[in-house]
Amino acid sequence: MTGRPVPAVLPPLLRAWLGSIAALAALTVVVFGVLYAGHSRPGTVDGWLVPPTADSVRPPWRGVALATDFLGEPGGAVALVVVAVVGCLLLRCPRAAVLAVAGAGVAVGTATLLKFLVGRTIHGDNLSYPSGHTAFVTALAVVVALLTAGRLGLGRAGGTLLVLGAAVVAGAAMGWAQVALGAHYPTDVLGGWCTALAVIPATAWLVDRAADRWATGRALGRPEADRQERS
Repeated sequence: MTGRPVPAVLPPLLRAWLGSIAALAALTVVVFGVLYAGHSRPGTVDGWLVPPTADSVRPPWRGVALATDFLGEPGGAVALVVVAVVGCLLLRCPRAAVLAVAGAGVAVGTATLLKFLVGRTIHGDNLSYPSGHTAFVTALAVVVALLTAGRLGLGRAGGTLLVLGAAVVAGAAMGWAQVALGAHYPTDVLGGWCTALAVIPATAWLVDRAADRWATGRALGRPEADRQERS
């Protein structure tokens, strides 16, 4: 089989570092989930930052917060994923396109499942831990950062810093909006951020593994098909 090998969506140089970060993030999600299971009020850590209320942000920043929040709503989220997929396909990176869809779905799905398992609520019966909005935006930012790191050929340190930097910027922006609008406690935001960091490396590895197996299967099947055509 000829042609250049398709680059992995999870660069090999970053696997060990991002795997360690994913493990630490998963541990953080579990620890805070256990601490705040069944709670309906801000915890001690939340109080160190800001007591969440629906009126903690004023115009014009309230408009910014609402616009940021929209990116995590179904309409905004679909639009972001479509833009990411189209961009990946234009750059001829189908694995990244698959990861954009799968990664966002796994991050949101995991956050939703954890909400029911933890049972933490805000403003009545609204499940809050972890923040699905934060998990989604962070996951998509990590996917874009992985794609960028791979195309630029960044090393272990540079690639890891890019991924973490993108995650911090995206998570902080959405997290601020969620806390400012009173939709989540600060620790909910941290949980959502860590959820994305925990699931995206594993999802990227699975996408690479599935793509490699598919490519190997095609390579093994091509000689047989060529023989049948010649006969």
